[in-house]
Amino acid sequence: MRRVSVLSAAAALAFAGTAYAHPKLVSASPAANATVAKPARLELRFSEKLVPAFSKADLIMAAMPGMPEMKIASTAALASDGKTLVVTPKAPLHSGRYNVAWNVVSTDTHKIAGTYTFTVK
Repeated sequence: MRRVSVLSAAAALAFAGTAYAHPKLVSASPAANATVAKPARLELRFSEKLVPAFSKADLIMAAMPGMPEMKIASTAALASDGKTLVVTPKAPLHSGRYNVAWNVVSTDTHKIAGTYTFTVK
């Protein structure tokens, strides 16, 4: 009886840990704070599968002297693994600093958002 109770408690703890998990950005390409050649696409890989309809990212060229920040026309779609958000600019990126602002929802309905910056040389 004691063995069943211990196994039940362990199972409950394991379930509780996954029930409250949130997706996390595991890696990004280009990476945060990196300086890169003109990337044809950006890849944001998360720790959990995402819901395509509620997962997106905006690519924004940072303000420069005499020019305000500018949202870059791009598309965002999930890769076949369901965990990678691929952002494809509609035109080649110019030299400058870029911000990536992302909002995703995992399949367990947890929402998270974040930003990071990279530079195109």
